[in-house]
Amino acid sequence: MAERKMRLGLSIRGHGYHPAAWRHPDVPADGTLHVEHYVRSAQIAESGKLDMIFFADGAGIRQGDNPPGSLSRTGRDMVELEPMTLLPALAMVTQRVGLVTTASTTYNEPYNLARKFATLDLISKGRAGWNVVASWSEHEAQNFGLETTLDYDTRYARSAEFVEVVKGLWDSWEDGALLFDKAAGQYFEQGKMHVLDHQGRFFKVRGPLNVAGMPQGHPVIVQAGASEQGRELGAATADVIYAIHHSLESAQSYYADVKGRMPTYGREPDDLKIMPAFCPVVGQTRAEAQAKYDRLQTLIDPLAGLGSLYSAFGDLSVYPLDGPVPDDALGTQEHRSMSAQLIERVRRERPTIRELYLRSGLTGSARIGTPSDIADIMQEWFEAMACDGFNITPATLPGGGEDFVETVIPELQRRNLFRIEYEGRTLRENLGLRPVTNRYSRDRQTSE
Repeated sequence: MAERKMRLGLSIRGHGYHPAAWRHPDVPADGTLHVEHYVRSAQIAESGKLDMIFFADGAGIRQGDNPPGSLSRTGRDMVELEPMTLLPALAMVTQRVGLVTTASTTYNEPYNLARKFATLDLISKGRAGWNVVASWSEHEAQNFGLETTLDYDTRYARSAEFVEVVKGLWDSWEDGALLFDKAAGQYFEQGKMHVLDHQGRFFKVRGPLNVAGMPQGHPVIVQAGASEQGRELGAATADVIYAIHHSLESAQSYYADVKGRMPTYGREPDDLKIMPAFCPVVGQTRAEAQAKYDRLQTLIDPLAGLGSLYSAFGDLSVYPLDGPVPDDALGTQEHRSMSAQLIERVRRERPTIRELYLRSGLTGSARIGTPSDIADIMQEWFEAMACDGFNITPATLPGGGEDFVETVIPELQRRNLFRIEYEGRTLRENLGLRPVTNRYSRDRQTSE
């Protein structure tokens, strides 16, 4: 059996994952509006032989001006290029790295998304991936004629049906269906083109899809979600899960739970790669790394920090920043999995409000240290069956991505934990996932 290797992605949305990244002197504040900013990060990822680049996109600005004045102090996720338009451009300046973006099942229709990702897979020659989300923000809902989001269970039920419709559309044309036989005058083989004719709770979709011949069969499906519904959906349909964990123990528990659900759906554990967020701040010495982090922390505006806590705790601006989070703020949360982790941290650690927003600013398992320190932590999680790899969420872009690729990747390669060269040409091949078999071809083979 082949030796297990880490799978690695690089999240290149925006200025980086530190909330004050846009204020860093080495980060172009307007970079998110220029294709060159993304090209540089995508090429950095490919130079490190990473599996994919990743966009955690949203359908609008997902933060209100709460408390008043906070929004204008926030540079993160404010204005940026739309990734389904951007990724084809990045496909033309890269050759191997996967191209993954979020697209909402709440504010799209299955046919349109199936067509877009199929097209991206063809343009990129098999490197497309779709991060499936059920949008949660009221600010997004209000961009689509709604006052609030669908209820939680309905969002997930719609999302599950949405994914199944998209996969059905991707199977519209079997391999070899398109003949292009000029001499015989036959464009395609009739029996290998299929009308989906889906009729369900949320969608009625006839098909077939008017895109065919995708190199991967299906683009890679990525999902995120720590809730019961999210775990079940991931076990049933995902090729990759993007998770967020703040401890080895919680990551191990999640990994075992989701992988343990897969046999119910006729899937093997290795059919799914779980890749939690991981934010390395790297220096040649620990002191240098800490100084990098401390510099970023000084750039967080207090109002922006309070704004980042609002969805979980409400308006904390009336309380002293250096006092505790009040007990009456530990109420309902807008975004369940993220807010639940913050609330649990408050109950466990009792931080001050300032400490909370400073410590919760970096998404995922933020680590500060030398390349060897960072590799030690990654190796520990990987070998302890807490993950199959990581989605790197750099504190700043492009610098944080460059630091990781130039210093940590060689250390992982030296330890034989990560590839030296790409194994395949498609994202599915490089992730070590089995090829997709068209459902109609499979049924035909079974009947024969």
